[in-house]
Amino acid sequence: MTGTASERAELSELFVLLKESKGDGASRFAILRRISANLIRQREYGRLAALLTSRKDGDDSEPFGAWRLFTAAAAYEEDGSAPIAAIYYDRILKTWPDVIVEGESLHRECLERLVSIVDSPERRIGYYKEYLARFPGREAGRNLFLLAKEYERLGEWEPAVKTYSEFLPFFGTEIPGYPDAFRYARDVIDFRNSPKDWAYVDLQALAGKVRAALAAGDAARLRSYRAKVNFFMKDRQGEERQSEGRGLVDFKESISGGSVQASPELDMGANGREAYLKTWGWADKETTWYLYFRRIYFPANPNVHGSWEWAGIYFGDRTP
Repeated sequence: MTGTASERAELSELFVLLKESKGDGASRFAILRRISANLIRQREYGRLAALLTSRKDGDDSEPFGAWRLFTAAAAYEEDGSAPIAAIYYDRILKTWPDVIVEGESLHRECLERLVSIVDSPERRIGYYKEYLARFPGREAGRNLFLLAKEYERLGEWEPAVKTYSEFLPFFGTEIPGYPDAFRYARDVIDFRNSPKDWAYVDLQALAGKVRAALAAGDAARLRSYRAKVNFFMKDRQGEERQSEGRGLVDFKESISGGSVQASPELDMGANGREAYLKTWGWADKETTWYLYFRRIYFPANPNVHGSWEWAGIYFGDRTP
């Protein structure tokens, strides 16, 4: 037994009281909570889990069994045994009625833990859906976005897009790990609903058309080759000067009479999924622009998935 002498003495006394409390559910619950707090404080997670899952310390008819199994699951989780913890959290959801502990639903807390520790996207989808159905007022925006991400991981784009659409009204919701969640969801929906007629199978063909439009000083032709959704324009610091989605980019003021020139070669990215075309002579505070091309990632539409698009511009004489 670890801990200080006084902690060991208190724990021994609590175990004696626990043994004497058989048949008194409320007393057992209070004593078990104190024992649990002691063992958690001493990081005795394995011992705590063994105690709380022992049949002799409670059967399936005890009134606080759900709490007992939840605490055991949390101990397994803290001890690095998340798969075992997930089994207990899931068992509580399926076999125990919900209880309120310190003002919180134990079932909701189980769902909160499960969506974090379960590896299977299919299972996470089920838990997110149950979470949203049973507790719609708690973390709804977060859960909708993360549910959509799980659908996306499985390539189930129709339910993904539908769920992203349901997420949009929750503008301002902070999603851990996804600082641009709202924009990402909006971009997916906009792309899904767009004609995608700016996509080219052949990157060189697309770049050639862009070069020709630049040589001719034809702003209208140039505009026709850029992506109509999610097109970006970024400065040296990576900050967006202007973003597509709320208005078309107009090159008229920056291109004049064929003065803009373009490199004869594309600079291919290391991953083979992006490329840059250096251009210079723009009537702009930054006279050099790098036009950015990338492969489209959208498995939901095999006709455009893997094709190329002119997706944005980086301003300044530097390699992006």
